Amino acid sequence: MTVPAKAQFSDSAHHYIKYAATGIINRTNAARSFVVNNALSFSISRKNVSFNSNGSYIYGEQDSKLTNNDFIAGFNFDLFKTTRKWYYWGLANYTSSYSLNVNNQFQTGVGPGYNFINKKEAELVISDGILFEASDLQIDSTHKEIYNTFRNSLRIKHRWVISNMLSWDGTHFWQPSLSHFDDYILKLSTSLNIRLRKWLSISSALTYNKITRTNRENLLITFGLTVENYF
Repeated sequence: MTVPAKAQFSDSAHHYIKYAATGIINRTNAARSFVVNNALSFSISRKNVSFNSNGSYIYGEQDSKLTNNDFIAGFNFDLFKTTRKWYYWGLANYTSSYSLNVNNQFQTGVGPGYNFINKKEAELVISDGILFEASDLQIDSTHKEIYNTFRNSLRIKHRWVISNMLSWDGTHFWQPSLSHFDDYILKLSTSLNIRLRKWLSISSALTYNKITRTNRENLLITFGLTVENYF
């Protein structure tokens, strides 16, 4: 998760905070299921550099059986992103995911990015780089795998705003291992927001994750509210 970039910045610091609470509940005479997703992000931006942090927690059950207990936290920085077409980024991410059979996963890396569009109403960014990953995976009920690998991380990020009322955001990653091309991670995240107030929006989100090392994937479609503020 990253924070929308702005085209013009002064030397003073700009702060941004965002909280989204989404979920879905299904209940019939014979079955019951629910998923809730809480996500928080915070950013500090200056003219040439921005620091971004984010965290999310997803919990889900189906007929009282656990389906999701997933936690993701990360930190990243962007250098020259608001002032140049080419910029540089670095990140550190932690993931623990019951649905994807990930006990613990840590990624850190750096690379370049390119701003195709970087305006208040529209953003299109492509970045690439190398990550180091250390993972503790639950392959099956009795088999764990602890391993390290280097991955290429390709990201496509987009944002469009229509009349300051409707916004469409997406961040998509493809991360193949440099040593085994069939070992890859795919992360697709898209959200649609309808603004009710300057700080409040109705949100719907689609998230898809796949890890070939564990042969696991998940797909979430949720609805809820997003609160955000610049200060």
